[in-house]
Amino acid sequence: MTTERKRLVHEFSQEMHGATAESVGGVLADYYHDDVDWHGPAPVDALQGVEAVADGYWVPLLEAFPDLERNDYILFAGEFEGGEWVCASGNLVGTFENDWLGIPATGHATWLRYGEFHRVVDGRIAETRLLVDVLDVMRQAGYRFFPALGPEVVAPGPATRDGVLLDEQDDAESATTLQLVEEMIDGLHDYEEKGLDGMGMERFWHEDFTWYGPAGTGTTRGIDGFQDYHQGPFLEAFPDRRGGNHVARFAEGTYCASTGWPSVEATHLGDGWMGLPATDESVGMRVMDFWRREDDLLAENWVFIDTVDLLDQLGVDVFDRLRNDQQYF
Repeated sequence: MTTERKRLVHEFSQEMHGATAESVGGVLADYYHDDVDWHGPAPVDALQGVEAVADGYWVPLLEAFPDLERNDYILFAGEFEGGEWVCASGNLVGTFENDWLGIPATGHATWLRYGEFHRVVDGRIAETRLLVDVLDVMRQAGYRFFPALGPEVVAPGPATRDGVLLDEQDDAESATTLQLVEEMIDGLHDYEEKGLDGMGMERFWHEDFTWYGPAGTGTTRGIDGFQDYHQGPFLEAFPDRRGGNHVARFAEGTYCASTGWPSVEATHLGDGWMGLPATDESVGMRVMDFWRREDDLLAENWVFIDTVDLLDQLGVDVFDRLRNDQQYF
């Protein structure tokens, strides 16, 4: 069953690779339940049913990027609380020929990082959770609103080039990966008592691991880079963060993935994250993580945050800044 689910989503990815604005509705109808429960990034948010997903997300995207190609570099499956899931991550690549979500077209090649989770029921996709780095599309179009501490790059796939797992994986390896991720997440709570230096992240991460973050944060290298350029500023801004509504978390082989809607709930109590002063606002964060384990430690982590939605909760409307060309950096 796991292999069948993975091959279903892999075939769906291949069909979407060449889909057009005219054909995408038919592709979705072939793979989705008619009443699919679909959740995407702000400002698209939730859509119900195949027609709404086509008209509300895919058709505008494919009209903006007519030659859009889809390239999964991670794909695997697992179960969570009775649900059967397949996750995928990679880059959509296309020429930005027409405006999208109010972002002015550039005429240039553009990379759209994506992460997604599909819940499969009776051989079709019944639920999708999808994040695309909308803020990064703005960045590539020349609009920079926030001072990223790390370099903002096109995130590559796994260094081992083995992230698309179409065959069955060893159950013991999967259990080891999931346990390591769960222990790492539990270890994050040590911040409240021990501070950043006392969290002992070396128990979980390779010394030179790579963390691929969203626009506004950037990519970091090594434990020190991760703490200096992401974890430290983030925890100072949201010191009371706690786990929220997890939709799925599972591992297969040496890969693990997790998402929540919201995955993290917190209060914005500290200054500096993305250049913003504290607002004291309570927020929920839509997050996706994909991890790769190497031996007994985590070597790579691809992270998606619905930053547009999070900033909106903090009173920052990035689309208003876009319309008024309020570039700060």
